Amino acid sequence: MEIVSEKIEFKGNIIIGQSHFIKTVEDLFEAMSESGSAKFGIAFCEASGKCLIRHDGNDANLEKMAIDAANKLSCGHSFVIILENAFPISVLNKIKQTSEVCNVYCATANPLEVIIAKGENGRGILGVIDGCSPKGVETDSDKIERIELLKKFGYKR
Repeated sequence: MEIVSEKIEFKGNIIIGQSHFIKTVEDLFEAMSESGSAKFGIAFCEASGKCLIRHDGNDANLEKMAIDAANKLSCGHSFVIILENAFPISVLNKIKQTSEVCNVYCATANPLEVIIAKGENGRGILGVIDGCSPKGVETDSDKIERIELLKKFGYKR
């Protein structure tokens, strides 16, 4: 078995997870559509049958970006959602409640590396490196800054 790291390029936010059925694309499309204003692209790596990258979305560029990321991962039963005009927090519970979804590895706008195991039958996601390592401990002024940012995003009054 070989372990590799794949850097995933995207703009906006990305959600990567594992699913188990060809119906994933339709159900994730419905979950994302309920977010209202989000533009998104979805790609799903089928793990049996034709083993195609199934895809959908409401924005052609984001859909292509999701396909490219899924192709780079090439991990059976994995899915990629690229979104703009919404934060993952607005859709994540809906995605996790989708019947086919087994696991969500990340929901981020940070630089992203996906750790993959390559075996005889294919590839699988082991985990992700999401962003950078901590550079220190939050101070009182950092706390104020954090709260102000959350207010700016509409998550605090």
